[in-house]
Amino acid sequence: MIEKKLLKKLKDEYRENEVNRRKIISSSNEILFKSKKTIFSLQKGDKKTAEINLSELENSLNKMFSNFGKNRLLKEGAFKAAAEEYMEAYVFFNIIYNKSIIQNKLDLDYESYLGGICDAIGEMVRFATNNAAAGKFSITSKMKKQAEIIMEDLLDFDFTGYLRTKYDQARGHLRKLEQMSYEIKLRK
Repeated sequence: MIEKKLLKKLKDEYRENEVNRRKIISSSNEILFKSKKTIFSLQKGDKKTAEINLSELENSLNKMFSNFGKNRLLKEGAFKAAAEEYMEAYVFFNIIYNKSIIQNKLDLDYESYLGGICDAIGEMVRFATNNAAAGKFSITSKMKKQAEIIMEDLLDFDFTGYLRTKYDQARGHLRKLEQMSYEIKLRK
């Protein structure tokens, strides 16, 4: 019923897609894992390891763009998760070290940026909590102020779906920073 030539073409395309899919998922998992390790390094105050990891992550992502192309990568959920986790690490690094969040050299989509920015606020809560426990209360105040600025920057977006969930989570994290700052002031 199906023409043999067409059937062969479809099978070849399908197999090539599946091979590429497995490669993308494998590389994406490595990027996701290294991004999480980078965030952990930042939480511990290990700037050097974080810088090395971010550079390696950027190289890995660029290699994926080169090998597969942006359109193909954005079809895979594993890649989208890895790109967002990378952005979270990138944004968190810039926040901790008082740098602006700027567009980096990677050609990531807006969901990766915005999701990473929202998730970084959760890491800011953890960072502020750990530093408050160590008696470094000024860091808690700094994280709160920076989270307020970020949330104010995001107010103009009319988020829906997945990004709305991320935004709402970030708003909840900001409330935790506000509560923490309030409790620190009460104890002084």
